[in-house]
Amino acid sequence: PVEIAAKKARQEAVRISGLRPEEIGIFFISPCPAKVTSAKFPIGHNEHLIDGVLSASDVYFRLVPAMGDIEVPQQLSSSGLVGISWASSGGESSALLRDKYLAADGIENVIKVLEELEDDKLNDLEFIELNACAGGCVGGVLNIENPFVARAKIQTLRKYLPVSLNRFDQRDNPVEDFMWTDKLEYAPVFRLDVDRSVAMRKLREMKTLYETLPGLDCGLCGAPTCRAFAEDVVNEEISIDQCVRMQLQGGK
Repeated sequence: PVEIAAKKARQEAVRISGLRPEEIGIFFISPCPAKVTSAKFPIGHNEHLIDGVLSASDVYFRLVPAMGDIEVPQQLSSSGLVGISWASSGGESSALLRDKYLAADGIENVIKVLEELEDDKLNDLEFIELNACAGGCVGGVLNIENPFVARAKIQTLRKYLPVSLNRFDQRDNPVEDFMWTDKLEYAPVFRLDVDRSVAMRKLREMKTLYETLPGLDCGLCGAPTCRAFAEDVVNEEISIDQCVRMQLQGGK
């Protein structure tokens, strides 16, 4: 959805400003590091639709001084009940208006669902919604509000909104324009190396490195858990310096 929104935003900016598409920057306000990664490394196509990503917390603190001067807030949102529900777990599933779906949040619960799916225990489902962050996107580490408070506020907002406020005109926006152009390829993510001896060495390095990490699974580095971060470091996909907690502790 964020990439579709980015594509539509650039088209609208071109129409209004008369500038060329490459002269327009599209920036996404993100609730979590994972969405930063998806913006920089898109799946399903090679087109980079988002030029930069800002954290929700950073934007919020910059807006706080100006917010004090607003006496009567304006309703600028164009999202309906369905759209605003996407922020919490189960929102995407309910938007499909189907009964055979499952929604799970929290990385441990997500892993359990995937294991059951792999064991053919969830064959009667038509859609599965999985969120690593507890509560869904409201639980993202780049947010400000407590995720439980945020979810309660969303439930309150839902009471006063219509089901939907914006729709695409199929004549101007054919579905084909928003489909993936590249096929997904299987990636052996659990294999450390094709060489068994190298894989065993990396496994030992992973264990040693993991024991030095805070073990908080905060997600600030972009990895879902400290163990996953250790694996990324061993595979030279990320630097050990990306651990925010270790930076704050002076690397100790």
